[in-house]
Amino acid sequence: MATTIEEPVPLIVCRGLTKTFKTPDSELPVLDNIDLEVLDGEILALLGKSGSGKSTLLRCIAGLIAPSSGTVTFRGKPVTGPNPGTAMVFQSFALLPWLTVQANVEIGLEARGVPEAERATKARRAIDRIGLDGFESAFPKELSGGMRQRVGFARALVVEPDVLLMDEPFSALDVLTAENLRGELLELWQTHDFPIKSILIVTHNIEEAVLLADRVVILGSNPGRIRKTLGVGMPRPRDRRAPDFEALVDEIYGIMIGREEQHPGAAPVEEEQAIHARKLTPAQVPIPHASIDGLSGLVEILHQLGDELDLADLADELRLEVDDLLPLVDALVLLGFAEVEGPRVRLTVEGIGFGGADIQESKQIFARAAIDRVPLIRVIRAGLERAADGCLQAGFFRDIVRRSFGEEEATEQLEIAAQWGRYAELFEYDAIARQFCIAREAGEAEQGAA
Repeated sequence: MATTIEEPVPLIVCRGLTKTFKTPDSELPVLDNIDLEVLDGEILALLGKSGSGKSTLLRCIAGLIAPSSGTVTFRGKPVTGPNPGTAMVFQSFALLPWLTVQANVEIGLEARGVPEAERATKARRAIDRIGLDGFESAFPKELSGGMRQRVGFARALVVEPDVLLMDEPFSALDVLTAENLRGELLELWQTHDFPIKSILIVTHNIEEAVLLADRVVILGSNPGRIRKTLGVGMPRPRDRRAPDFEALVDEIYGIMIGREEQHPGAAPVEEEQAIHARKLTPAQVPIPHASIDGLSGLVEILHQLGDELDLADLADELRLEVDDLLPLVDALVLLGFAEVEGPRVRLTVEGIGFGGADIQESKQIFARAAIDRVPLIRVIRAGLERAADGCLQAGFFRDIVRRSFGEEEATEQLEIAAQWGRYAELFEYDAIARQFCIAREAGEAEQGAA
């Protein structure tokens, strides 16, 4: 008699989930049309760059914030408040410092009205399960970072949720402690008495996603959209050096560093003529969060290693996380200093020239690239050229960008633009007066970029 294989049951389902946040002048889109299922019996990883809305999506699923449109359901029922089938483990531990380990673990049970004796028993069982037996009376300040995160695990496990939500739970820990906790989490997951049915983990660490997850969902940025979902399909425990593991890591790097699909009606960023025709706006081409020193350092490393390198190998060699490495690569691509093909990054002729030039020449190369390819730099420079005294208040440009980015990201964009413009000697920024001015002695960089 043939046996039928049952399809995994979706515990959480998101359909058309969209989230926007109101700004003083407009609405800021964070998530766009997310369709997602969390299946019974799986670990699902949400992977994406900064700005992809990973944590926002997690909070919508937890019922901590409501979507602007679309739905979240748990076991077929709409989530209209805190999701009763989930518990959250945070990046920042989120422990109450005046409470003991035991009391911190009991908080969720107390909120649910569990009697004192019962919650004490359940809390001790959870504390023992995650390896902190003997620390029940300790306070958070007495614990290491790894121990504090174990308390966070215990607090989530004690309420026995169907789905454990984890928001970059290992990113605040040192490398060895994080590796140890990942291993312990997998050991718990594979035990028969583990109460959790599914785990949804947000991460920016590609290897962590491949190491832990059964499926990896890759989000694009600004706003967050699902770019691709990949099945891992490797038995546990997984060997990071195995060809299949390395191939999947490379594939994910290639997807994450690849160009995003454009908004409907937006000018295609990949067309060189559109960039040089200067038709794009700061909203369409935000500046990656990359410092001048970081850019110069990455170019120098690539130049020393033959002008081309596998991104996964580079990240592993430099011990960099995705959120550290990819903005640097994005910035090099934006400036025309590098090209990306799959998981490999290579310097262009301009990038090789930038890396091999002396300081003054490298500034000239950077200035030309910034004016041609970075809309916010171009907008600031053009505004200053038209100002009577060559100066404008930073608030003028902030009002322009915050309509597209929101207050916090607008501040970041202007800070990066100020650093890039200063380096290129295109303009100066006075932090006290809070104003941009044309560089008084721009020299050859000014002439070459004008």
